[in-house]
Amino acid sequence: MDAYRIKAYAKVNLGLDVVRRLPNGYHQVKMVMQSVELHDELTVEPAPEGIFLTTDAGNLPTGKDNLICKAARLMLDKYGISQGLRVHLHKNIPIAAGMAGGSTDAAAVMKGINRIFCLGLSVPQLMEDGVNIGADVPYCILGGTALAEGIGEKLTPLAPLPPCHILIVKPDISVSTKYVYEHLDAQDVTNHPDIDGMVEAILAGSLPGITDRMQNVLETVTVSAYPVINDIKAKMLGLGAEGSLMSGSGPTVFGIFQSLAAAQRAFDQFRREYPSEQVFLTTAV
Repeated sequence: MDAYRIKAYAKVNLGLDVVRRLPNGYHQVKMVMQSVELHDELTVEPAPEGIFLTTDAGNLPTGKDNLICKAARLMLDKYGISQGLRVHLHKNIPIAAGMAGGSTDAAAVMKGINRIFCLGLSVPQLMEDGVNIGADVPYCILGGTALAEGIGEKLTPLAPLPPCHILIVKPDISVSTKYVYEHLDAQDVTNHPDIDGMVEAILAGSLPGITDRMQNVLETVTVSAYPVINDIKAKMLGLGAEGSLMSGSGPTVFGIFQSLAAAQRAFDQFRREYPSEQVFLTTAV
């Protein structure tokens, strides 16, 4: 096969709980993940040898430590592929934003390799390989609405989110996921999200049941360092969002709107008041 183009969808966390810190330094989590229509685009094609990554995102490193390159190397080595790979990344998802941008790009290149080299791997097989790249990669391979447990790799697909509109605002700051988790004391977290209740609301198709339970324990770290996150959340709610939350370790904030008109008004307002921010109006995948 020649060049193959594939979309890599961003994600938001409808709910994120940290259960405890594990002896290996990772954290046991329980969260509900949701793909959104905002996506990067990758073109993947065989090369005689080597792994070559180009991108239109000038500030994104393209060396061997990029998750795309790590995922490509893992797949080529594991499945005995003698050829190399050329990847071009058109970047739309904000970088260092808590939306799994790097993980979803890695997941996409794994799917691309599976396709162009006719490996015949199933989604569960790709997910099993993906966890070696990062905890979010298996989810990004699966996509949709899912309950994530363990370190994020134990996934249970859920019913699709009820129809809604999702406003995304990424402040002009970057947050290190490592910093957030290192400064989170899981034992001090006393107010935990009702993830089980959210799963029940999703199964019942109740958007209010979902938005009423939106909570992210990582906000206890990120918001204290970057109060603008709370400012954006409050503004979204004031503009008609049913619920608003920081995604992942931040700093991206998203709001869920039932009304397209309200979502469009909020989008226009944020574009006017936050011209340096990255603002997107999208839907669930």
